[in-house]
Amino acid sequence: MKQQQSGFTLIELIIVIVILGILAVTAAPKFIDIQGDAKSSTLEGVKAALQGGAQLVYAKSAIAGYQKNPNDDDASTTTDEVTVSGTLIQTEYGYPHADSMTIAMLSGWVDLPTTDWTLTVGDAGATTPAAGTFGIAAGTSAPDYSSDTCHVIYTNAVDQNSSPVITTVTSGC
Repeated sequence: MKQQQSGFTLIELIIVIVILGILAVTAAPKFIDIQGDAKSSTLEGVKAALQGGAQLVYAKSAIAGYQKNPNDDDASTTTDEVTVSGTLIQTEYGYPHADSMTIAMLSGWVDLPTTDWTLTVGDAGATTPAAGTFGIAAGTSAPDYSSDTCHVIYTNAVDQNSSPVITTVTSGC
């Protein structure tokens, strides 16, 4: 009687190992960049929170009849400010005014933990957002806004018929 062999030959095992290696090389980069994807998704959440909060401030401004008023940068006038959650918010055409934004004012209309995010008000400096904007970035130190970093930029409404522009920059995540 002839006995049959069972098992795999060495060539069959090498072919399986090569195929598994090719699959690992093509699939690994998709799993390695999970951290960058998580940062990008978090910034999209911040953008949505800013949009929702800005709409809340606009609704409060519309109720008060201030939605058509530009910010006159005069602290003695109240026709460009509303109170949201006990916090006085300076507005520009009814939306939050970027140039006068503080972290305390931001936390009045957006639910962001202030210890996890850094606010940078724009002043057209070399490493800051442009005037009329503010930037929000993760962490305790402000990034260089002139380079590709992970941040969100809020830009003031330009007139009574427009809303603020909120953009995410995720190319450096």
